[in-house]
Amino acid sequence: MKETKIYKELKYSSISADVYYQGSRTPVIIYIHGGALIFGTRTWLPSEQIDYYTREGFSVVSIDYRLAPETKIDLIIEDIRDAINWVKAKAIHGYDFDTDNIALIGSSAGGYLSLLAGTMEIKPKAIVSFYGYGDILGEWYAQPSEFYCRKPTIDRNSAYEYVGDMEITNGPWERFNFYLYCRQQGIWVKEVTGMDRINDNDMLISYNPIDMISIDYPPTLFLHGDQDTDVPYEQSVIMYEKLKEIGVYTKLITIEGADHVFDHKFQDSIVQSAFMNVVEFLRTHLSK
Repeated sequence: MKETKIYKELKYSSISADVYYQGSRTPVIIYIHGGALIFGTRTWLPSEQIDYYTREGFSVVSIDYRLAPETKIDLIIEDIRDAINWVKAKAIHGYDFDTDNIALIGSSAGGYLSLLAGTMEIKPKAIVSFYGYGDILGEWYAQPSEFYCRKPTIDRNSAYEYVGDMEITNGPWERFNFYLYCRQQGIWVKEVTGMDRINDNDMLISYNPIDMISIDYPPTLFLHGDQDTDVPYEQSVIMYEKLKEIGVYTKLITIEGADHVFDHKFQDSIVQSAFMNVVEFLRTHLSK
């Protein structure tokens, strides 16, 4: 059963989370949706995945957060930090989760935010990244995307048609045009962070997971299709190799022939096997 709660009050709005509570002392999955930090909503977590996690004994909290470009990256990260703190310190009054056993699971940009959370002071116990990225300063985000440049060109006016002045936490699919514009121009970093990739590099490094990894980084599982046309497969590979190099437990599951959002093909036998691996990973690292 789902209950929607407000986890953060803002001056002009609030930010919500959907809670799927599975009972006393259950470990918690905090799910962070994708959408390039530009669009998307907590409701993007597919019902098949919710049912699977809850059936396996996990409570699930699927969160919204403020979206770019109306909100810049520092405040988006603040929302993720506040969501974790809410689960650990406030939601416990209504749900007696096992707050010592919290995992972050994120898809795409949600994977990026989950990986970045591993560098925060208050860390999750484990991280699962579905086709996420650990290097926002890489050339893949700084140059026009070959894949997206094959699509009809989006001009600036069209891109900004669904972008406003007020902060939002629920981004309709129409905002994809803004993302498409960013990828065609190679300006995602500038538009989302408000900073220049070269001149503000010192500040941007703090938002770049691969530059912030330390020995106390949480155990991390990566799942990525090797034919991903949106987030390069190599983004998971480089994070996996860096974590392995410094001695952090990590595992990479390569979904051969799969593109972005492969997990939405939930009935596929390969995807089913991948989710079995996710649950095994969570049980191992949330019980220590």
